Amino acid sequence: MIDFFTTLEDTVAKLIPLEASHFDLLWPIAQQLDLHEFGPSNISTPEKLKEYIQEALSQREEGTSIPFAIIDKRNNTLAGCTRMGRVSAFHKSLEIGWTWIGPDYQGSGLNTHVKHLMLNHIFKVMDFEKVNFRIDERNIRSRKAVEKLGAQLEGLIRSEVIVKGGFRRSSACYGILKEEWLKKNPQS
Repeated sequence: MIDFFTTLEDTVAKLIPLEASHFDLLWPIAQQLDLHEFGPSNISTPEKLKEYIQEALSQREEGTSIPFAIIDKRNNTLAGCTRMGRVSAFHKSLEIGWTWIGPDYQGSGLNTHVKHLMLNHIFKVMDFEKVNFRIDERNIRSRKAVEKLGAQLEGLIRSEVIVKGGFRRSSACYGILKEEWLKKNPQS
């Protein structure tokens, strides 16, 4: 059974179930970001951010997504959000993505803690076999980050989604298998 309302935490990060009430804390962060540059998500206005949150909550109700708000425990502040999406209990696979954190938290190590929490939960608690990541092929920073986690480049989906300015983005597809993660992270 998949727990769509789980909380995950370590000494640095805490992931709590995303709720509509998080809007007031997420909006100041969203104003500092341009997610639409590399992805199809647009959070540039209060209305668009509300739609983004509502879509995540609707997907959770459908059983296809586990959205989280990210808290930086070092200063007890909400830093952004992330999601386990395209959840397939039958195939025991899902995708990690829809991650955004405020500029003050970028490069702080917070996102690495977030990904470790998620990957450990997916492979050790949910007992899933595969995690996927889809990243704009131009987003070198994000690609290097998932490679550091141990994700392998599996291919490119050309002209997959429309991003800012109507540009058709190609997605670099990465994956981590359960046995790869457990071998690299036996004690996590």
